[in-house]
Amino acid sequence: MLRITLTLFTLTSLATAERVRDLGCRPGRLAPGPLNAITDIAGVRVGHTTLVRPPNVRTGVTIILPHNGNLFQQKVRGAVFVGNAFGKLAGSTQVQELGTIESPIALTATLNVFKVADALLDYMLALPGNEDVRSLNPLVGETNDGGLNDIRSRPVSREDVFAAIRSAKEGPVEEGAVGAGAGTVAFGWKGGIGTASRKTGAYTTGVLVQSNFGGTLRMCGASFPAPGSGTTRGGSIMMVVATDAPVDARQLERMAARTIWGLARTGSNGSNGSGDYGIAFTTHQGPPTLSNDQISPLFEAVIEATEEAILNSLTQAQTVTSNGRTVEAIPLERVRKAFQN
Repeated sequence: MLRITLTLFTLTSLATAERVRDLGCRPGRLAPGPLNAITDIAGVRVGHTTLVRPPNVRTGVTIILPHNGNLFQQKVRGAVFVGNAFGKLAGSTQVQELGTIESPIALTATLNVFKVADALLDYMLALPGNEDVRSLNPLVGETNDGGLNDIRSRPVSREDVFAAIRSAKEGPVEEGAVGAGAGTVAFGWKGGIGTASRKTGAYTTGVLVQSNFGGTLRMCGASFPAPGSGTTRGGSIMMVVATDAPVDARQLERMAARTIWGLARTGSNGSNGSGDYGIAFTTHQGPPTLSNDQISPLFEAVIEATEEAILNSLTQAQTVTSNGRTVEAIPLERVRKAFQN
């Protein structure tokens, strides 16, 4: 469910958005899950709050819940990989040290990170069973949406975070200019939230991204430079990997690292000002049973799902005018024609 506080900005019809696979580009060789989304992993839920306030606020928060229980009492194995560290990923050092995630994963705008982390603390501390908790590690990532958003106003509130948590659901995931992707820009085109998944034998792996970075866009070998931009620089991306495979924290870190390979396939230039992070977790609650020799298919799944999630974040986005700037959505007919030949 999407919560929008006000919708007076210029954007194209939601009905025009299509996923990249529907346009003829099918990255990789592995089959996607039924939804081709991070929610193909049973129990994973995604929620958004989108803030749209004229004339200059276009931002939000996206929440990923690994399961529907108390995450502090039932932690999930997790890991973080840093591709380029020009960014903020609050709570990452404890995840790296202990190999577990104990809060919802939140994505937002750069200067909202600390407000969102505080709201997650309020949410988690109030859960039944957490009455005696005296240390808790909220995990919050970001990208800088200051081009389309008055980022200094830090508009995301405690209620906005709570609303995103309440709206989180299984099933299809809203993509494009929603939640933490409301004001982002990728490759000079309108970026946003995107997701995809892959099946490897008995296991499913899904990825959700918040795209906001530079380079020259490539889709299935075709180049799509934004008009007048050439190769764009700067920006960041958050990439969240979920799997149901019985892997340990070290293996999850290796899976998180493969998000960078998927990112590179899309034409990212990994600039100095880019904060490129992978977060990975497994919903499997039993002991890890896969050996290192058995996880190469999961690496491939991460790479392919990351690439497709990024492309979906672009084709699902709409043209947005905000904060004195217009950023165009990539023209879908141009994409479609490129893959009809």
